[in-house]
Amino acid sequence: MTKKYPESPCIGVCKMDDNNRFCLGCARALSEIVSWSKLSDKEKAEIYEKLEERKSSIAIS
Repeated sequence: MTKKYPESPCIGVCKMDDNNRFCLGCARALSEIVSWSKLSDKEKAEIYEKLEERKSSIAIS
């Protein structure tokens, strides 16, 4: 069974963390944000799998 994800992890808080260069709202890298609409569902799922760990590393929930 394939896990379903929202269309985008964006929550409208678009500010980059200066230390690790991830968005403080969604925890994506700028390159992931820019290319998001062109990524396949598989590529998006791979990014989603990384977001929880990133969020904890930059102290966002």
